[in-house]
Amino acid sequence: MLMRSLHHMYSTHKTILLLRLTSFFLLLFIFLSNHRNLVQAQVFIYAGCSQEKYQPNSPFEGNLNSFLTSVVSSSSQASYNSFAIGNGTSIPAEAIVYGLHQCRGDLKTIDCSRCMESAVNQIGLVCPYSYGAALQLEGCYVRYEHNDFLGTLDTSLRYKKCSKSINNDAEFFRRRDDVIADLQTAMGFKVSSSGLVEGYAQCLGDLNSGDCSSCLADAVGMLKTLCGSAEAADVFLGQCYARYWASGYYDFASDSSNEDQVGKTVAIIVGIIAGIAVIIVLLSVCRKSMG
Repeated sequence: MLMRSLHHMYSTHKTILLLRLTSFFLLLFIFLSNHRNLVQAQVFIYAGCSQEKYQPNSPFEGNLNSFLTSVVSSSSQASYNSFAIGNGTSIPAEAIVYGLHQCRGDLKTIDCSRCMESAVNQIGLVCPYSYGAALQLEGCYVRYEHNDFLGTLDTSLRYKKCSKSINNDAEFFRRRDDVIADLQTAMGFKVSSSGLVEGYAQCLGDLNSGDCSSCLADAVGMLKTLCGSAEAADVFLGQCYARYWASGYYDFASDSSNEDQVGKTVAIIVGIIAGIAVIIVLLSVCRKSMG
C-alpha cells in the first residue's frame, strides 16, 4: 500500500513538472515570436536627408529635439500624428519644425512605440544636422522639415524593391492584378489577398481621401511598370506605399532564417513536451479511476 502511494506521488510530481516545463516553453515561444515581429518592424528600408544643414545649439535644433521627443511620446498613444513645433511663436520662421510619424496599420501600439524609438534614434545618425529628413523602417516612418509639407501630395519615388521574375504563370498574374487593384482602393491601411498572392498598402495620415487615391494609383502603377513580372514587389512613394508577394516566397522585413529556425525548434520542443504531459495526465487519471 505504501509503495503504491509513493508511486502515485511520484507520478503526480512528474505530471506537475512536465506541465510547468510545457508552460515555460510556451512562454519562451511567445517571447521569441514577439521578438521576431519587433525585430522585423525595425528593419531599415530607406532614408532621405536635406543638403541644407542647421547650426548646433540653434533654435531649430531645440525645436527638432522637442519634435523627436513628442514623436516617441505620441506613438505610445496613436499610430499617426503631425506636429508644428515653434509655429505661432516669435522665433524665426526657419526655426519651425513640421513633422509627422506613422506606424504600419497592423502594428500593435507597443510595437509601434518601440519602432518609433528606433527610428528617432537612427534619424539623427543617418541625417546629422539636416534641416529636413525622412526615415522609413519596416513598421514605421518619421519625417520632419523646416517648411510646411503637411497635407501636400508627394508621389515621388523614394524606394523600390523587386524580386526575381515569374514566366508563364497566368494564374499568378491574375491573382496579383486582383490584389493590387484592391489595394488601390485603400483609405489609410489595407490588406488584400487572392489565392497565394498577398499584399498591403498605406497612405500617410495627412492625406485626404482624393490625394490618397491618387498616390496609391501611382504606387500600384509603378509596381507593374518598375517590377514587371516580379514574384514580389515593393514601392514607396513620398506619401504612400504598396507591396505584394507570393505567399511563402518573399520576406520583405529581413533575412530571418535563423530566427525562423529557433522558432521552429522551440515549437517542436513545446509540441513534444505537451504531448508527453497530456499522455501522463491521462494515464494518471486512468490509474486513479481504476483505484
